[in-house]
Amino acid sequence: MAEAGDEAGAEAEQRTAYTQRLRAAVHFTVGCLCEEVGEDKQMEFSKQTIAAISETTFRQCENFAKDLELFAKHGKRTTINADDVKLLARRSKALQNFIKNKCDELATNNAEQKGKKTGTAGKGKKKSDGHIEPTVTENEDITND
Repeated sequence: MAEAGDEAGAEAEQRTAYTQRLRAAVHFTVGCLCEEVGEDKQMEFSKQTIAAISETTFRQCENFAKDLELFAKHGKRTTINADDVKLLARRSKALQNFIKNKCDELATNNAEQKGKKTGTAGKGKKKSDGHIEPTVTENEDITND
């Protein structure tokens, strides 16, 4: 009996440590972004502001994860798919368009790869296309609360 309690305690401790690492990573990334924006806009962000943005971001990501799980469950699936992500992004027109374009791009690339596999067996070199940064303005986001 004591072993089961020890295992549960160790698992909870491991989960807490993992969550703390994720929070630290989000905080670091938000700090870097605030620094970059601050340099660009010639302004500074206080440590409290960065912490508040970090915490809000982390909580929103937790909500996104829960929503994605529920969307998949509603569809009687155990795997989250692109349609779930599209549904999640429905309130931000810019994000919705970006995700739709990425999905279309991936579908095209997959179709091309399948065509190449059937046509040229053994010469499977992968092409790496550059990362495209989305341009999103405040005006493009909509909320339907």
